[in-house]
Amino acid sequence: MLAPDAPGLLLGRYGLHLQWLPDDADIPGSYWGAPEAGLVGDTVLVRNDTPVHSLLHEFAHVICMDTPRRRHLHTDAGGTDTEECAVCYLQILLADELPGVGRARLMRDMDAWGYSFRLGSTRQWFLHDAAEAREWLLAHALIDRRERPQACLRP
Repeated sequence: MLAPDAPGLLLGRYGLHLQWLPDDADIPGSYWGAPEAGLVGDTVLVRNDTPVHSLLHEFAHVICMDTPRRRHLHTDAGGTDTEECAVCYLQILLADELPGVGRARLMRDMDAWGYSFRLGSTRQWFLHDAAEAREWLLAHALIDRRERPQACLRP
């Protein structure tokens, strides 16, 4: 079970906001529709049934996009294929920042949801095929060499 204030505290370290919505509410800014997380400006919107991988994926999008895109953010994060892979990589690292989640659980959840990677699973991609995503995150100083997220947004 996810500690209710943990995601908000994590987003707050980046100067971002988490908005919890009622269980039956539509989720503004949701690319896939409820229960998937939504993006509006500097806020990630979720409900109690929003999957953790969705919350972290959208959060990672906000971190990885540049400032001009962030200024007009609503629903579709956009970005390149390489950036999308970096988002996936970062969401896995961010899962370790949430008590009771961690990367192993998140990777299983990503597989169950239907993320598709060339090597057949999120874990195999992360371990053996994600060097370009990792390098992208390093080049933008969003992680350090020990793969620790740096609590900053891409300028």
